Amino acid sequence: METFSADWLALREPADHAARAHDLAAALSERLGTRPSGGALDIAGGTGSNIRYLLPRLPGIARWTLFDHDPRLLDAATHDLGPRCASAGITFTTVRGDLNEVARLPLDGCALVTASALLDLVSDAWLRAFARRCREAGVSVLCALSYDGVITCDPPEPPDERVRALVNAHQRTDKGFGAALGPDAAAVAEGCFREEGYEVRISPSDWQLGPEMAALQRPLIEGWAGAARALVPAEAEAIDAWQERRLAHVSAGVSRLRVGHRDLLAWPAD
Repeated sequence: METFSADWLALREPADHAARAHDLAAALSERLGTRPSGGALDIAGGTGSNIRYLLPRLPGIARWTLFDHDPRLLDAATHDLGPRCASAGITFTTVRGDLNEVARLPLDGCALVTASALLDLVSDAWLRAFARRCREAGVSVLCALSYDGVITCDPPEPPDERVRALVNAHQRTDKGFGAALGPDAAAVAEGCFREEGYEVRISPSDWQLGPEMAALQRPLIEGWAGAARALVPAEAEAIDAWQERRLAHVSAGVSRLRVGHRDLLAWPAD
């Protein structure tokens, strides 16, 4: 299963929160109400970025549980979110587990399941099992920041499209759940939840990274180049040259990147 460092998660958190489809969080809050009552499970929650975003926006959630396989990330989440939730009168707990075991997700007492930057990493079979498990539990679902295959770079470089295509191909390789859905994740998720009798809304949540986000742009470009090289080692020299030029734009303060994402809200049909 793919693991992300706490440093990377902290670096991307401001971009994640700025990109979120705020309209979906507002619509979900209206459905859940303003009086704390139900519980919510955040899966693959890392250090708790998704809960930090949703905590002030979903006053109807009285209990948050963060589920992840990495004990170091769970400890970091407890250190930060424990006091935040306690001061708001909200219960916060963590659960360590294997996300491949969909049937064992702790959904008892939950009204909501959330995730961020997850669906593009999972397989079609996993997503169908997840949608079925959510329907059995009768929970609403909010899955944010699923990559949709769109990358635009300014100033443009001739190899941009080649690198994007290779990145998208790499996104479809196994990330620990079988062949990943990659850019198709949001569309497949919409179909899965509709098949399970859910109403579904999808909104864009693109990263818009200007010069002020240089610290995030650099590892992002390096990661894209690394993914591209892994697929076509014979093109390493051209990919290295592309990376060098893109990083030069970042250093010059003129680089702008857009990375396409989609947020999905699903709720059981009445």
